[in-house]
Amino acid sequence: MDYKKIFNPGPASRSVEDKQDALADRRDGRVYVYHNADVPLAVNVALATRRPLLLRGRSGTGKSSLARNVAINLGFRYYEAVVTSRTHARDLLWEVDLLRRLHLAQLREGELDPDMTAFIEPGVLWWAFDPQSAATQAKMAAGKEVPDPTFEHPGAAQAVVLIDEIDKAEPDVPNNLLVPLGSLQFQVEETRLPVKTTPETAPLVFITSNDERELPPAFLRRCIQLELPSPDTEGLKKIAEAHFPNFTDTIAKIATLLEESTKKAGRPLPAPPEFLDTVKACRQMDIVPGTKAWESLIQITVLK
Repeated sequence: MDYKKIFNPGPASRSVEDKQDALADRRDGRVYVYHNADVPLAVNVALATRRPLLLRGRSGTGKSSLARNVAINLGFRYYEAVVTSRTHARDLLWEVDLLRRLHLAQLREGELDPDMTAFIEPGVLWWAFDPQSAATQAKMAAGKEVPDPTFEHPGAAQAVVLIDEIDKAEPDVPNNLLVPLGSLQFQVEETRLPVKTTPETAPLVFITSNDERELPPAFLRRCIQLELPSPDTEGLKKIAEAHFPNFTDTIAKIATLLEESTKKAGRPLPAPPEFLDTVKACRQMDIVPGTKAWESLIQITVLK
C-alpha cells in the first residue's frame, strides 16, 4: 500500500528477543503479528488525524496487545486503563480520594479540608497529556515523589493510551470523553486547574470494544474504526511461530489437526490465546499431536 508511513512495523513485529515462554493472554506487546495492511494503515490514519482508534473484534484477536506494540515501535510512553461497569469518564482524567479526605476530617473532629488539591490523583489521560503537571499533582496527593506510571519509554514526548473494553462502561462514558480527546484539554473541577497538551505531543488513544453494547453514534463518528477479524489457520500459525520461533514444524501439525477437529465438532477455529495454550502445552509437556494425550489436551484447551 503506497502512502507515507508514520508507523511501519512490517508484517510481524518482535520488539525484543524474548526467551520466556509465551503467555496465553499476553499484554506486553513484545510480539505482534500484523496480518494485513489495514492494521498499520489505521494506526497511521489515527496518528495523522489525531483521532482515537476504536478497535473492534472477538475477544482474543489482539486488540489490547496492538496498542502496546505500537507504543514500543514508536518509542512512546504507554498507559492503560481497563474499563469496568463502575468506571466514569472522569476517572480517566483524575480521581478524588474522598475516603482519605473523610478520614482526615475525622481526625480533625469533623472538619473537612476545603482545599481539595491534596486529594486529586491524576488519571491516565492526565499523565499522557502533561506528565510534568501530573507528577506535580501526584506528589501533592501522595506527599512524596511519584514515578511516571508509564509501562514503556519514560521521558518520551508522546504517549499511547489504551482504554480497554469501553463497552463495559455506562452509556454516557464514551460521549463524555469526546471533549477532552477532541480539544486536547480539560479542567479539574475541584481546583480549576487546566490540563492540556499540544497537537505535536497529543497521545495516540486506542479504545477497544468487544461489541457487547452499542456505542453512541456521536462517539463512533469521532473515532477511526478498525475491526480485527479472527485469524484463519494460517494466521494462527504465524502468531504461534512468532511466539515460538523454534517450534514451527510442530505448530504446523497442530494447526492442521485443530482445523480438522474443530470442523468435525462444528466449532469455530480457536482464538489465538486458546491456540497458544495448546502449542505451549505440547511444547512444555512433550505431547505429540495426534496421540491419545493430544485428543485429551484439545478437549481441555479448545473443544471445552
